[in-house]
Amino acid sequence: MAVVKETEKRENALVRTYRELSGEMKKVIWPTRQETTRLTIVVVVVSAIISAILFTADSLFSWLLLQLQNLVS
Repeated sequence: MAVVKETEKRENALVRTYRELSGEMKKVIWPTRQETTRLTIVVVVVSAIISAILFTADSLFSWLLLQLQNLVS
């Protein structure tokens, strides 16, 4: 008897959780296709800019370190 009640509680909790989740998902304001595309482009462009900056800084520091090593030796 106790096992049956425990199983029912677990099932009821799962059903309640699913219903609450379903209700919350209906409240979400999803972005439009245009917004998603625009924001994706922004992320790609910003990532490319940051990558270029980091590449340039890394190349510069590598060159400076190489020049310093050549100067010392």
